[in-house]
Order: sequence, then C-alpha cells, then structure tokens
Amino acid sequence: MARQIVIGVDSFGEMTVGDDGDLLSEPQNIRELVAEGVLAEESGLDFFGLGEHHIEEIPLSAPDLVLAAIAARTSRIHLGSAVTVLSSDDPVRVFQRYATLDALSSGRAEVILGRGSSTESFPLFGFDLADYDRLFEEKLELFARLRAEQAVTWSGTTRAALPGLQVYPRTAGGALPTWVGVGGNPASVVRAARHGFSLMLAIIGGNPARFARLSALFREATAQSGLAPLPIGVHSPGHVAATDDQAKEEYWPTYETFLPDVRKQRGFPKITREYFEHEVEYGSLYVGSPETVARRIVKTMTALGADRFDLKYGMGPMPHATLMANLRLFGTEVAPRVREQLGKR
Repeated sequence: MARQIVIGVDSFGEMTVGDDGDLLSEPQNIRELVAEGVLAEESGLDFFGLGEHHIEEIPLSAPDLVLAAIAARTSRIHLGSAVTVLSSDDPVRVFQRYATLDALSSGRAEVILGRGSSTESFPLFGFDLADYDRLFEEKLELFARLRAEQAVTWSGTTRAALPGLQVYPRTAGGALPTWVGVGGNPASVVRAARHGFSLMLAIIGGNPARFARLSALFREATAQSGLAPLPIGVHSPGHVAATDDQAKEEYWPTYETFLPDVRKQRGFPKITREYFEHEVEYGSLYVGSPETVARRIVKTMTALGADRFDLKYGMGPMPHATLMANLRLFGTEVAPRVREQLGKR
C-alpha cells in the first residue's frame, strides 16, 4: 500500500497589510483568512488550520467560526485548529464546536489540542497559571472520553462532573480526528499515545532531527497501549517564493521584529540575521524556493518518520498578496515534490 503523505498549512491569523502597506482592519484580516483557506484547497493542499490567540497582533479568538466559513466554500480540504488551547477552554464545548464543523464540512474537521504556549487566554477566562499542568491533564482525559461519542461519566477538579451524559452532536465518522500538539515534553508524547490521539510535533527552532527520539517514543508508547500505529505530524514555520533570496527577503523583516517581548519572556535567543540564516539552512525555518523547501521537508519527515507536514505560514504583518503567493507555490510546487519523493520510499 502506498504511504499516505499529508501536506498542509496553518496560520495564527497575524495582522497583515494591504497593497498600500497599511494594516488591514481586524474584520478584514479575518475575511482574508477565509480567502487563504479557499486558495489552500485550490492549490491542492490537504489541510488548512487556524490557531487560537487573543492579542492585538493576532486577534484570532474564534478560529472554528472562520473554519466554518471556509467549509462552506470548499469541498475537499480538511480543516482544523492549530492549536486549540484546551487548558483554558471547556472540553465539552470544544468537542461540540468541532463536531459541528465536522457536520458542516461533511466529515473534514480535525482538532489539534494544546496546553497553551501562548498563555493570554488563562487570565482572560479566569484560569490560574499555577494550575497549568492539572488543567490540561484533566481536560485531555475528558476530551478522550467525549471522543468516544458515548454517554460520559467523569469527575475532576477543573469543571463540573458529567454523570452519564450524552454530548451532541455526534460525528458521522464516529470519532473526531484528534491530535495533541507537543513542543518537546516526553510525558506529553506518552499521554497522547495513551489516549489514542495522533501526535503533532511543534518544531519552531533548532535541528528538527533532535525530535526523532520523541517520534520513537510515541510509536513505542502507542504499541504498548495496544493501539495500531497512529500518524505523526510536524508543524514548523516557513515561507516560499520563486527563489531562495526572494523568500528570505520577504520573510526576514517581520521575522526579525515580530513580538520581541514574547520572545524575551520565553527565553528565545536574540534574532539576528546570522541566526536567521542558520535556521533557514540547518534549523526549523522552511524558507526558500519550492525546490529548497521541498528538499528540507522531505529530509525532516524522513528523519522523524512523519506522515504529515504543516507549514506555519506568515509571520507578523506580511502583505496579504505575499501570503497568497506563498500558499499557491506551496500547494502547487512544494507539496507535489514532497509527495513524489516520499511516496517512493
């Protein structure tokens, strides 16, 4: 049987600029995301995802609504979160929203769950960061039970108990495709396998080959849980243009300046041109021509034994036209190269 390779894109919905160089309004920015999702399907991509954020630079607080609008204008591409911050949300409502998206899209919905590397949602919804681990562990366990689409009996400390209640709507397929986004924590990898969720490795810096140990751990933990092999995906940032130089010059200005305070708080290294060039050549920035980006994706997926690659496109206030050109090239030129090369292995 031929190996199934999934190539997708996702966005955090960063504010973008129009042809005049001015920032778009927040409503217009959201409408442009719908156009980007439609183009992703037209370009031949398999998945389009939107990540949840709640800040001025990334005002995408209800990605499931935007995905529903994209579902109405597409017919093939899978749609999902990238990620949903489960720790500060209600698992029942998350399941209901994405089960509804699944109905609207005729079975094309997915959800990627995360504990929240961006934590602005915690104070917004009244959660204490001191409960960071407990919130995610309990809510992930509850979501696993909800995904079985049977009456749920559950009790914990983070929300009201469920005394044998059925949650609606149910999906046509009987199990909402669910991934857990992991940034490097082995315990999170084992937990995803134990619950029967697929693994999405969020690799945003450094040599991606270092995550091979997590891929191996996931396969081992899945087997020990008595489950059939589950998909492994990679999420990394990047940008495609006609040439390597053009791609770097389009991406570098906003990469250099985007969210400096957040980077400092998280202990990320200072962004220099030298650091940027090193990440493009050896790290986890997939920036370049279609040939360059395809070659590097194939290398990463091979090293990790991954079945899927999602390019996180956009970084700060890039022009909408530039983002659209990136999507078109990634779908029509990068994805076919990756599928062809990996399909032969």
